[in-house]
Amino acid sequence: MTGGLRVGVMFPGDETGYLERHEIDAWLRVAVECGYTHICFGDHVLGVNGAALPEETYREWARRWSGPPGSVPYNHEVVYREPFVLMAYLAARCDLGFATNILVLPQRQTALVAKQAAEGDLLCDGRLRLGVGIGWSTIEYQALNASFEHRVSVLEEQITVLRELWTRDSVRYSGRHHTLQEVGIQQLPSQRPIPIWLGGHAPAVLRRIGRTADGWFPPVHVTPGARAEACLATIADAAHAAGRRLSDIGIEPRLYMASMSDAQMHEFVAAWRSYGASFLCVDTRYGPTPVGLAEHCERMRRAASVLPTLDH
Repeated sequence: MTGGLRVGVMFPGDETGYLERHEIDAWLRVAVECGYTHICFGDHVLGVNGAALPEETYREWARRWSGPPGSVPYNHEVVYREPFVLMAYLAARCDLGFATNILVLPQRQTALVAKQAAEGDLLCDGRLRLGVGIGWSTIEYQALNASFEHRVSVLEEQITVLRELWTRDSVRYSGRHHTLQEVGIQQLPSQRPIPIWLGGHAPAVLRRIGRTADGWFPPVHVTPGARAEACLATIADAAHAAGRRLSDIGIEPRLYMASMSDAQMHEFVAAWRSYGASFLCVDTRYGPTPVGLAEHCERMRRAASVLPTLDH
């Protein structure tokens, strides 16, 4: 779509509600017709009914929220589709790539994610990227019987274990959080290993990206300019210390285009391309007011009509 920059689109489930199969198919037809290269999926297993919580509990929970400016935490009525199931459905209907952006990995069983992701990668012919992060919802972690306190160390082990399970028929591993005694997922994925991308902007996350990740999903708070450049410098320093280069690490910013003019979209994408972005995710959500499926499709068409002019 934009001459070397692979432009995908975010599945808008949380703003459209539960889409029936024919509605998913209608949305997909527009994405394919517009020339998008991949589809990104958000992830939350559970939403929280904040209104039913004690006020102090709600305030403590909500203060961790890091969504777009002016937004409030999603609740139990917001629809987040299960990403692996949805990508399997879509893989039977298109030839696009897929990316989780992002999957809250420490809430999930590592070996199960390895098997689900491998299946997804096989179904889309090796065009899956697994974007992961640590999440923020203490209540969701609790309900999934996962440790919020240890989520960082769990994630770091998970990255190692996933790559082992994706590249070896039989794996032996002993760590703080995982013990594998000669086990394998069968079938191994097309990509061995599947690329693991990380989301976030905290210094520790950026250093982790530099050391070990295949790519970075910059969050909405990181806009082109001094903040993005500082984040990239931290990633580059960590990469150099690990014997890697910044150019080894993919970058996929998210374009929240609903409130942007054509000129602002041009500026945003051109800036990230100058930083070395290899992917772009067009996000049709989070405009002045929530919109339905038809409006999201129109926004996809608008972005597709604007972005090619960057190459002229």
